[in-house]
Amino acid sequence: MSNHKNVNALTAGGVLVSLGIVFGDIGTSPLYTLKAIFKTAKEIAEKSGGGGSYINPDLVLGALSCVIWTLTLQTTIKYVMITLRADNKGEGGIFSLYSLVRKKAKWLVIPAIIGGAALLADGMITPSITVTSAIEGLKLKFPTVQVLPIVITIIALLFIIQQFGTNLVGKLFGPIMFLWFAALGVSGLAQIIHDPSIFKALNPYYAIHLLVTNPGALAILGGVFLCTTGAEALYSDLGHCGKQNIRVSWIFVKLMLIFNYLGQGAWVLKNPNYDPHFVNPFFELVPPGMVLFMVGLATTAAVIASQAMISGSFTLISEAVRLNLWPKVKINYPSVQKGQLYVPSINWLLCIGCIIIVLIFKRSDDMEGAYGLAINLTFLMTTVLVAVYMLRKKFPKYLIVIFVVVYGAIELAFLAGNLFKFIHGGWVTLLIGCGLLSVMWTWYNSRKIKNRFVKYVEIEDYYQILSELSVDETVPKYSSQLVYLTSANFKTEIESKIIYSIIQKEPKRADVYWLVHVDVMDEPYTLDYKVEFLIPGKLIRIDFRLGFRIEQRVNLLYRKVVEELVKNGEIDITSQYKSLNKHKIAGDFRFVLLEKHLSKFTKLSFYERQIMDYYFLLKKMSLSEERSFGLDSSYVDVEKVPLIFVTPDDIELNRLPV
Repeated sequence: MSNHKNVNALTAGGVLVSLGIVFGDIGTSPLYTLKAIFKTAKEIAEKSGGGGSYINPDLVLGALSCVIWTLTLQTTIKYVMITLRADNKGEGGIFSLYSLVRKKAKWLVIPAIIGGAALLADGMITPSITVTSAIEGLKLKFPTVQVLPIVITIIALLFIIQQFGTNLVGKLFGPIMFLWFAALGVSGLAQIIHDPSIFKALNPYYAIHLLVTNPGALAILGGVFLCTTGAEALYSDLGHCGKQNIRVSWIFVKLMLIFNYLGQGAWVLKNPNYDPHFVNPFFELVPPGMVLFMVGLATTAAVIASQAMISGSFTLISEAVRLNLWPKVKINYPSVQKGQLYVPSINWLLCIGCIIIVLIFKRSDDMEGAYGLAINLTFLMTTVLVAVYMLRKKFPKYLIVIFVVVYGAIELAFLAGNLFKFIHGGWVTLLIGCGLLSVMWTWYNSRKIKNRFVKYVEIEDYYQILSELSVDETVPKYSSQLVYLTSANFKTEIESKIIYSIIQKEPKRADVYWLVHVDVMDEPYTLDYKVEFLIPGKLIRIDFRLGFRIEQRVNLLYRKVVEELVKNGEIDITSQYKSLNKHKIAGDFRFVLLEKHLSKFTKLSFYERQIMDYYFLLKKMSLSEERSFGLDSSYVDVEKVPLIFVTPDDIELNRLPV
């Protein structure tokens, strides 16, 4: 699409927008990353019975070096330089990546749904930890302030405004985040000036030395990982900003982040006896007179980071719905801004989840334990999918091997470090992730089970019957134009259930029978169709090819095609009733949907039965078929059919003698 070319163009405005949309999560990580690292180091020192201060140059320089090189290896090289190459017609994100590679192997759905579920689960804690960390800065000025009510109010308001769209607010994000990153850099540099030796942390030697010599290195890695948790957003928001704008703005963002981390490290070296449970080195960099301003700016940045996460979740779910990895849910489009979605069910699910997390953990210190473990799985799954993408694009084999080995080792090391968080809250996000994963896995597998029992017949065998039925005046006319949605991929086939519905269940006479088939394409914004006249003027098939980000408004799409066919003189939809025909009035349209249900006589394995029971439970809570396809319910008839027909051949009876 043309607007993708505009998005991908490098412009000052595009760079500014990238600051506001892409870097919220990773940009607020200085609020809690070093605090979490030194808190973990303190706990390790206390458990080992070490006396004196646990803070020493090796720990500080090593931790800073780990953070800087994590940002370099994970964010810069893996995401900014490599993964952004895997753009799907300008779109990014784990499901866009899956769409690019899914034809290579069926098993690739597994890393896709694990990554998607983990991303949603860990995203639930983003508003909780970022907003709480920011508001806790108020304690520097007002030690007795109650943080929880303020945090819950901000989070509730954030989710309430989603339904109105964020087009207007979004325009302010870029300048605010530019101010935020500038404040990060300036406050860090102000501290670095007093101790330039902190730049030694740029040397990877200190990171390696810490990992080799510190007995608690793995647990510390769990804290280090927090600095890069927003890296996935770089890829997810590719369609909004374009890879060139993201890459250029990342240079500025990374520089400001490093200055702030180094500044915090310099302050910690000057104050080795501080308690990370109660003091956040981030706010210690700020002059006392500027604390309230910085808290306000940090809170705004936290809200922007949360907004990016929420919008990303909406996009993720909408893609999952189109790819048949999630139940059909209501999706609204609150503004004309491209790509802006609002998914009510996900919005309130995230809202309730965030508030529960705040109430359970209460302090950002405790939330750090729940943060990072699930997103680590998303990173690993992205590595798998990117490797397959590189294979598809015929990258040199040695480069693919190096990529898999290096990032497999790094992310498995981080996973080992994050597993220390399991009992400290990591189990919460994993539990949520498993719940989301079960939904995706069930929805995907139930479709495979259903398709196994769909019986197709040769449509040519019924051409004569349908032609005769259409003009048989002894059969009451059901509709002038009768439309069925078919899953048959080939024009020569049709589901036996559709033939049964037309001919046997209740003979349905119509002037024209229509078969509509929707194909979800691997590209995001495809909007094509093809028309086949199977029986001229009597049986017509329309194949829609829609991108995985296109709303499936079948009613409007179908009517648009019919209008074009009428305009071209290819079809006549004038009513055949004499009183209406002479006035050239168009005939009526009616859609028939076949809704499957599970018969108690159905022969399925125990596992398949559980999958299908869960599927039908999810189906009850999801949108109806007519609403999910954008059909007007007043023009739709729903017929219930068993998933599997039980025939007399399946029953054995013994006739007793008289």
